[in-house]
Amino acid sequence: MKLSEQLTKAKQTPEWDVIIIGGGASGLGTALDAASRGYKTILVEAVDFAKGTSSRSTKLVHGGVRYLEQGNISLVREALKERGLMAKNAAHLVKNQSFVIPNYNWWGGYFYTIGLKIYDLLAGRLSLGKSEYISKKKTIELLPTVQQKGLVSGVIYQDGQFDDSRLAINIAQTAIEHGACLLNYAKVVNLIKDNNNIVTGVSVKNQESGELFDLKGKVIINATGVFTNAIMKLNDTVYKKYIVPSQGIHLVFDKSFLPSDYALMIPKTSDGRVLFAVPWHDKIVVGTTDTLIKSHSLEPIALEKEIAFVLETAQRFLAKKPTRADVLSVFAGLRPLAAPEKEGKSTKEVSRSHKIIVSETGLITITGGKWTTYRKIAEDIIDKAITVGKLPTKECKTEHIAIHGNLKTNTQDRANHLYIYGTDIPKIIALQKEDPRLKEKLHPDYEYTMAEVVWAIRYEMARTIDDILSRRVRLLFLDARAAVAVADKVAKELAKELGHNDEWVENQITTFKTLAKGFLLAEYQ
Repeated sequence: MKLSEQLTKAKQTPEWDVIIIGGGASGLGTALDAASRGYKTILVEAVDFAKGTSSRSTKLVHGGVRYLEQGNISLVREALKERGLMAKNAAHLVKNQSFVIPNYNWWGGYFYTIGLKIYDLLAGRLSLGKSEYISKKKTIELLPTVQQKGLVSGVIYQDGQFDDSRLAINIAQTAIEHGACLLNYAKVVNLIKDNNNIVTGVSVKNQESGELFDLKGKVIINATGVFTNAIMKLNDTVYKKYIVPSQGIHLVFDKSFLPSDYALMIPKTSDGRVLFAVPWHDKIVVGTTDTLIKSHSLEPIALEKEIAFVLETAQRFLAKKPTRADVLSVFAGLRPLAAPEKEGKSTKEVSRSHKIIVSETGLITITGGKWTTYRKIAEDIIDKAITVGKLPTKECKTEHIAIHGNLKTNTQDRANHLYIYGTDIPKIIALQKEDPRLKEKLHPDYEYTMAEVVWAIRYEMARTIDDILSRRVRLLFLDARAAVAVADKVAKELAKELGHNDEWVENQITTFKTLAKGFLLAEYQ
């Protein structure tokens, strides 16, 4: 997967069947779906793949326990099926995660056990395991640092856990392997329309060179997430709000705050939300919030009230109380929720289901949805492209397509941090053998090596420090201070591989350090 090759292919193709704007979960999934059906497919992403919402999730592949409580059975059933397919098709990145709900009243254990038994039934043959009621003693055994005062019992249930941006990169690779053309750092600056006001292509700006070029296509798909409204401004004559961004934040702590392979799930916090504390890459990720935001940004910043809420809730349910000084990283993401018909709805009431809009111009737009259902969303989008009469009918194939790197791993395999590369592991080891310099650790406290940096640049289209430390190697999300400490080293490797000068290196380091401040609490910036 090399950008230079993809750019050449983009310019040599006179017309595409499918042009996709946006390289997050929905866009990448759609590129894979379209290409695997045999359509000539190109995807353009303004920054990096999964730069926005798709790298900032709670890292869960789930049916949505809270949607079950809301009675949204169809959404839960669909998501549980997709969870099973993700676990089968990207086994190196998706794993079975056991969750424990601690109960602090006598009825909670029975209530959640019954509800989760229904959850198991809805999963059918793709179930990850049975839910069960457990005693107070067993709850403490599984969650050693859980708050014991007032604890009555617990409930275990199974869901999925994954690495979001790593999956995005692997889906991109899979799409290219099926014939798609993918460009990152290629921003759509205009929609091209014919005399009948039908969209027939896009004008694209190469963000690195500044070059402008046009792409012609039969179907144009807008999969830009929280930036949907910006593309619709280019499309519509009358402005309308299509999505509302809802912010969720996560705090990352050392594993000592929950030294267990089990995750903690609080089904009802003080404001009625759900809170998770999930083991991830040998850290604990705690979140999330749900706050309507008026404006969107490529680098959303956690609000102080959100940080205080997550900290306060974590302190209530963990015997070892995390403080602000213990936060290794804080990351915020914006959910692109489909805008409600009526003003004033809370984020809990706004639909999590995806919605496909076909404009009078022929532009197809996807709003809403979540990572777990990315494959089904993509299938629905391409099916819609067929029904509006733009493409010949071809059946969806993605249920049975293995994602690049797919390799079944067990707990022992995951002790080696390279497990996220799946079938590419031998190639990264080979890089280290070819150049012993690449065996060097990126940071003394972490197992990542310089070989992974070089791999990301050569084969995963990484172009900046942020691309590498945020979405290829997840160091910025795990430990922001450590990421800042290695920025210089990564910038020099990028310059060496991509042919940049010292001035570029300095600009990169400055840009990354500014960005990294958003992952640190104010007093530690």
